[in-house]
Amino acid sequence: MTQRDIFGLVLSYLYAFGLLLAVEAVGKRFRWPQFVTRKLVHIGAGMWIWGVIGLFDTWTAGVVPFATFIVLNFVFLKSRLFRAMDAADASPGTVYFALSITVLFVLLWRNRGPVDRVPIAAAAVMAMTWGDGLAGIVGQGLGRRPYTILGHTRTWEGTAVMAVASFAAILATLLLLSNSAWSPFSASVVLTKGLLAAATSALVATAAEGLSPAGMDNLSVPLLTAAALYPFLG
Repeated sequence: MTQRDIFGLVLSYLYAFGLLLAVEAVGKRFRWPQFVTRKLVHIGAGMWIWGVIGLFDTWTAGVVPFATFIVLNFVFLKSRLFRAMDAADASPGTVYFALSITVLFVLLWRNRGPVDRVPIAAAAVMAMTWGDGLAGIVGQGLGRRPYTILGHTRTWEGTAVMAVASFAAILATLLLLSNSAWSPFSASVVLTKGLLAAATSALVATAAEGLSPAGMDNLSVPLLTAAALYPFLG
């Protein structure tokens, strides 16, 4: 483990706990609904993959922060230490989110080569981060047209936001990260290929989010989105 890796670990934990404390304090101050603060933590946590990719020298050290939060999020869920993140009836979605990120980065991230597929992992996480995050805020806050599948209720407004936000997040990630200074061993992605990959995987992400039981979308969306992207970039 290098000095850069150690710095990355320290900064990762400072960021994570700073995010939780900040959202907890601001949400309480302005009396935000719990579903808003939970999704803000969700978005902030997912965005830290960019910090991980940029800070760490070795992928084996880089996966440690999210791996440890599999356990920490379970503890937070049971103790309800952070009300901004876990309501009384909350599902283990935060645990599943940390798990899915860890699995994808362990399988696909090879920042020292010979072949790095981290754009697939990052794009899949961004679909969940922004797609599900914004869909939850819009769907619960503004949704007026509900539908129920397999006993789980969503809104058409939230589903529409999920599709659009996932497409935009996936496309931006692929174009920015592929064959970049942060991922020099990954395949390059031209715009036409990126558009097709983003459209296909966004449809998969939206279907997975709509069909998954509460909390399970934090597993199904990233993993199935990555599977949909793999034929384009694998």
